[in-house]
Amino acid sequence: MSDETEQPLNLDIPEHLEYSDEHVWVDRSDDLAIIGITEYAADQLGELVFVDLPEPGTRVEAGDEIVELESSKAVQPLISPVAGTVKYVNRDVADDPSVVNGDPYGEGWILKVELDDDEPELLTAEEYAKIIR
Repeated sequence: MSDETEQPLNLDIPEHLEYSDEHVWVDRSDDLAIIGITEYAADQLGELVFVDLPEPGTRVEAGDEIVELESSKAVQPLISPVAGTVKYVNRDVADDPSVVNGDPYGEGWILKVELDDDEPELLTAEEYAKIIR
């Protein structure tokens, strides 16, 4: 996912979320961590046409390729920024992947994971913004 322009990007980077440098966001404000791709990743990929989700109960480690995202431009894995067990997958995203492009931080969430006890190494919104700008 390359930055083709030197102009500042006008992308939403919600302050309450945490981020990985693989353009994945994590919301740990509830019992389960909600995971999705950032607006930057969705823009770089283009319109998603297929999302291959894992089954609930799947064990993931930080760094694992856990979801395959396919667009008209590319096939890109979603790299898990956390370790834990997948509890829910967003079936709406599997049925209509464009939901991710339209609302990556809301209805376009991809997984809900019960986290292991270890603290994931994630970026703040400010730190993530420096990576993509």
